Amino acid sequence: MQTKGTCCRTLSMGGFHTLYLSLNYPQLFGWSGMFSAAIGVSDPSVSPIYQDFDAKLAKYYAGKPSLLWIGCGKTDFLYQANKDFMKKLDDNGFKYTYLETEGGHIWKNWRIYLTEFVPLLFK
Repeated sequence: MQTKGTCCRTLSMGGFHTLYLSLNYPQLFGWSGMFSAAIGVSDPSVSPIYQDFDAKLAKYYAGKPSLLWIGCGKTDFLYQANKDFMKKLDDNGFKYTYLETEGGHIWKNWRIYLTEFVPLLFK
């Protein structure tokens, strides 16, 4: 399957699902967007997705995804979880795009993220 034309983009708990789908089925999605994602990489007991997490990340990036896009507000209750995830990406040298905004877990931010993310799909 050609992943260059496929995208998974969701927000909040859906951001967890984007991560789950992207890491477990890297052959399906070339573009992934996580808006205020409900992720918990600092605690592997939270979900089976985090078992062998480093290996799953390596496999995902070995497929040369077109984009992993992350957005989160500074006062979002999921802010630290997203920062922890990006630290893991940084520690492994994996590329991603990040937009940090004012505010929290709100539609105003998600609309901003959408207007920033979607045009990247058509470049």
